[in-house]
Amino acid sequence: MKLKHILILQNKIDLIKEAQAKEQHEQILRFIEGTVAEGAPIIPISAQLKYNIEVVCEYIEKKIPIPIRDFTSEPHLIIIRSFDVNKPGSEVDDLKGGVTGGSILKGVLKVGMEIEVRPGLVSKDQDGKLTCKPIKSRIVSLYTEQNDLMFAVPGGLIGVGTKIDPTLCRADRMVGQVLGSVGGLPDIFTELEVSYYLLRRLLGVRMEGDKKGAKVSKLSKTEVLMVNIGSLSTGGRVVAVKADLAKIGLTTPVCTSVGEKIALSRRVEGHWRLIGWGQIRRGVVVRPSSN
Repeated sequence: MKLKHILILQNKIDLIKEAQAKEQHEQILRFIEGTVAEGAPIIPISAQLKYNIEVVCEYIEKKIPIPIRDFTSEPHLIIIRSFDVNKPGSEVDDLKGGVTGGSILKGVLKVGMEIEVRPGLVSKDQDGKLTCKPIKSRIVSLYTEQNDLMFAVPGGLIGVGTKIDPTLCRADRMVGQVLGSVGGLPDIFTELEVSYYLLRRLLGVRMEGDKKGAKVSKLSKTEVLMVNIGSLSTGGRVVAVKADLAKIGLTTPVCTSVGEKIALSRRVEGHWRLIGWGQIRRGVVVRPSSN
C-alpha cells in the first residue's frame, strides 16, 4: 500500500528460548525479502511484560516524522467504538446519550457543536431501494484517556459524548460510520469502482510443497469479497472486472470519498485472507433522506 515507514515487532519472546527467537528472526528476514518491508527494523518485544516497549516508543519518536495535521478542514472522525454508558435501572432524568470513539482524521471537534453521522439509519423503501437517514445530534463532552476536553484535534483516540439515542450506540453498533459537521461529510456509496493491486502470494497460507505460499488468483465476476474501508468491514460482490479496475457492489452503504484506499480479502479455507488493496475511482452515490 506504498507505506514509507515500516516497523516489525516480534512479539511474545518471553514464551520462547533465545535460539527459537533467533530462528524466528531469520524467518522474518526471509519472509520480507524482496518486499517494501525489506530492511525495516525488527524489534523483539513482550507486550504483556512490557519488554522493549521503550525501544519501540523511541524509534517512533526519533525515526517516524509527525504527520501534518489539518485543523482547518471540516471535521471528520472515523468511529471504531460506540457504547451505551447508562447502567441498568437508570432513571429517565439521569439517562445519557450514546458515546462514540475513534480518531479524527482532519478538522477540530468542539463541545456544543452540531454534528452528523453518516450513513446513519439504513433501510429499504417500498421499491426495495436502500435509503440512508443521517443521524444529527450535538456534542456534549469530549474525552481522551482520563482528560475532559473542550475541543479535540487530529491524532490519538477521542471519546465523543453525544445526545444520540443510546440504543443506536450500544455494543459497537455505530462502528464503520463517520462523524462530522452537518453537511461537511463525504458522499454515501453503495457501489464502488476501484483500481486494485493484488498481492503475489497469500499471507499466512501455505500449500503442500510450496514454501512461499499460495498464489493469489485474479478477481472473477460475481465473486464475494470482504472490503475494509476506514473502520467498516462489509461484504462486496464483484460486478465487473477489466484489467486492474473492478466494480464492487457493497452489502452495506459506506460514507467515503474518491481517492480513499481500501483493503480486499478473500475467503480461503474458511478464513478471510488479505489478497490486495485498491483506491476508489468513482461509485454509485445514495442521496441521504431528510425525512
